[in-house]
Amino acid sequence: MKTKKTLAIAIFGLLVISCSVVDQLLTFSLDNQISFTIPAGFPVNMPVELLTPAISSNSSTVFENNDTRAELVKEVKLKEFKLTITNPNDKTFSFLKSVRMYISTNDSDEIELAYLDNITSTSNILNLTCTTEKLDKYVKSPTFRIRARAETKETVSANISITADMNFQVTADPFQ
Repeated sequence: MKTKKTLAIAIFGLLVISCSVVDQLLTFSLDNQISFTIPAGFPVNMPVELLTPAISSNSSTVFENNDTRAELVKEVKLKEFKLTITNPNDKTFSFLKSVRMYISTNDSDEIELAYLDNITSTSNILNLTCTTEKLDKYVKSPTFRIRARAETKETVSANISITADMNFQVTADPFQ
């Protein structure tokens, strides 16, 4: 009887480990990048929204390069959302009080993607906190939109160009 329990536990453990290994083999990254500008004269202590134009998703190419298709993707999560000031070169994020990023498509409601409040950074790079939302339908879409909602704590005297780098973790399911 004891050997049956030990054998059952060993088989169960092997199944759990093998499922984890299969998920790792079927998981890959998908990167997107957008740029937007915070205009000079941006109001202080007042949230202002910035909408990017529709962004072409490169997901179908990335799926193909990873030997899968959109219909086999079981989960997409945001792993990193990084903002970088590209112009002016000497500008830092010290002017920013908070920022929230949202994603939407023509067919899907808008959801929050990443955020950071009470910003104290004196760098030109800002790593946002990613939400845990499932992003399958957004990343599988041919295009999506990103909306930024920012609040400053200082006057913005010149346009500030920002690049946003997004890193998505995609897991495919070969058994669908």
